Amino acid sequence: MRKFLAMPVLAGLLSAVSGSAAHAAYSSAVSYENCGPVVADACAPTTYTTMKTITKTVYEPQTFTGTKTVNQIVYEDQVVNKTRLEKETQYREVSYTVSKPVYETHTAVKTYTVKRPVYETHTKQVTYNVSRPVYETHQKTINYTVMRPVYETHEKVINYTVKRPVTETRTKTVNYTVNVPVHETHSKVVNYTVMNKVMEQKERTVNYTVMVPVTESLSRTITKKVTTPVNYTKTVQVSGGSWQTTSEEVAGPVVKKMVREPGTWVFDPSTCKNVYCPGACRVECVQCPPTTVTKKIWVPTCETKEVNCVRYETSCVNEVVPYTVTKCVPECRTKVIPYTICKMVPECRSKTVNYTTCRMVQECRSKEVSYTVCSIVCEQKSKTCTYTTCKMVPECKTKVCNYTTCKMVCEQRVKNVCYTTCTMVCEQKTKEHCYTTCKMVSECKTKMVPYCVTKCVPYTCTVKVAKCVPTCVPYTYTKCVARCVTEEVPVTTCAPAADACGAGDCGAASCDPCAASAGNGGSAGGLFSGRLIRAIKSKLGCNSGCGCAAAAPSCGCEVATPSCGCAS
Repeated sequence: MRKFLAMPVLAGLLSAVSGSAAHAAYSSAVSYENCGPVVADACAPTTYTTMKTITKTVYEPQTFTGTKTVNQIVYEDQVVNKTRLEKETQYREVSYTVSKPVYETHTAVKTYTVKRPVYETHTKQVTYNVSRPVYETHQKTINYTVMRPVYETHEKVINYTVKRPVTETRTKTVNYTVNVPVHETHSKVVNYTVMNKVMEQKERTVNYTVMVPVTESLSRTITKKVTTPVNYTKTVQVSGGSWQTTSEEVAGPVVKKMVREPGTWVFDPSTCKNVYCPGACRVECVQCPPTTVTKKIWVPTCETKEVNCVRYETSCVNEVVPYTVTKCVPECRTKVIPYTICKMVPECRSKTVNYTTCRMVQECRSKEVSYTVCSIVCEQKSKTCTYTTCKMVPECKTKVCNYTTCKMVCEQRVKNVCYTTCTMVCEQKTKEHCYTTCKMVSECKTKMVPYCVTKCVPYTCTVKVAKCVPTCVPYTYTKCVARCVTEEVPVTTCAPAADACGAGDCGAASCDPCAASAGNGGSAGGLFSGRLIRAIKSKLGCNSGCGCAAAAPSCGCEVATPSCGCAS
């Protein structure tokens, strides 16, 4: 019965979809003509905010204090005995001899002889020998050995394979093209130019300069240097000496030696015995005993000797020498030179030239060509090979050799030689000169000579020894601890306005303003529930013609979106 009562409502809804404004055919149907004022109805749903208590877990960092064992390195001072090598410089006194020069200045008057040269020119005949070569031819017999080859002939059989060609002659016809030359003779007139020579005689005057030699006799003064030897004696200090053998004591080398310290007796409770613990080993520097070294020392000596010396003294001599000077004086002269000029005069000529042209005409021909086809056939053969060996046999031979000897024969010749003689004329002169004599005086001196001595010096030093000591160290660490926190959160709730509509049908209606609100809504709840209601709502204009989407400004959906229901 309820289904039949809902049919008119469904028909009214469908008619409202097709028309612009529909009226209800049933007493409780809704009119959708003016959808805008319906949103502002007092029966529209309202929203309110309530505080909701929720519990959530929060992780907070907390700092804790603990202890941990750390191996700490502790340095302890330990005294160590060591030995180091130290070099010490010592001095010893050494005597030595020094030759000190003592200079003395003397003045002496010396008479010396100067030889003045006097030159004379003479002519004499000189007989000289000239070596003239005389050649003679001789013969001698030479014995020599020749390696003569001796040949021997041998035979051996060689098996070999021969590839024998088998020839077959065949014939084929070949077509080819031949170019046949066709010669044609033509003639043409050629103009050409010939250059003719025209000779012309001319003369010209040439001025030239001739250098004429003029001889002139002059004289000049020449200064010559004359060198005269002078004998004198001087005292010279000659250094000598001898090797002397000396003995010297040298400190011994420093040697590193391993030394063990005295040990101790320690009681061992496990064996109830005294156990000997050897001492620690250390390295000590020990100096070896000194050694005696024999060495040779050069002892210098100084001796005085007189030496004969020659000194050359130079003097200047003036001499007048005549000489001849030849000068070339320029002299101007003239001469007439004939010359010939050759001119080339062009002359035009013409001639008839015959020439032949050759034109190639192609002609097809054919010929029979014989060709040979060769195929290789293997054939076994053997042959006797003769080979010759050569052996070298020595053979003695004799030959006669001709050789030529050259003998130089002396031949005397005579020639006139002009020579100049110089006669030295002695001339006595005196001069006063100062000279210095040096005398070496021996003087003994002493000096301190340093030498190094190496000594072992014991010393103590403090060494830092590392030692690990376990230590408890406090430290802090951070850990996240979970904690439950209760807080209030605002929540928005959609509810109908019960005070405006009363407790009638509007309180039980949906918050959707586009839903059907009639008196029979409760009886048709089963038919209008679910997908059919949603389909009808979409057709009635919640999205198109109702006014929530299309007529948004007048519908009020922008203001009361939660209560309109169009957004869901």
